[in-house]
Amino acid sequence: MKKIILLLFITFSTSIFAQKNYFVKKGAVARGYDVVAYFNNEAKQGSKEISTEYDGVNFYFSSEENRKKFKQNPMQYLPQYGGFCAYAMGVKGSKVSINPETFEIREGKLYLFYNRGNTNTLDLWTKEGADELKTKADKNWKKITKKK
Repeated sequence: MKKIILLLFITFSTSIFAQKNYFVKKGAVARGYDVVAYFNNEAKQGSKEISTEYDGVNFYFSSEENRKKFKQNPMQYLPQYGGFCAYAMGVKGSKVSINPETFEIREGKLYLFYNRGNTNTLDLWTKEGADELKTKADKNWKKITKKK
């Protein structure tokens, strides 16, 4: 019985830690948008009925085909910085929410951005130098994920 309780605790703790390193809203990463569809330059809402769990968090998909693609190679489709705003990660190392319809595919990777009111961080990312901000964001994300 003690082993079962310990196993459940470890599983639950791992899941909670994983969620801290992903932007999860509306039950899934990327506010439930299909992370595979982005690679076809589409921001598509996924469905809870077509979902899978990976690394302790849920991913929703707009089609069974996209779910299969994700399951074959999840690392290819994961949003950078856990799906938090790439610009905020580069500027301050902050975990900031995103607008799932504001994204960029850069060098085969998915980057998501905050976009509300007069603030579109994808525009700022581009204007202020995406390559430099990406380098800073990569370093900031490593610091955040090392804090286990």
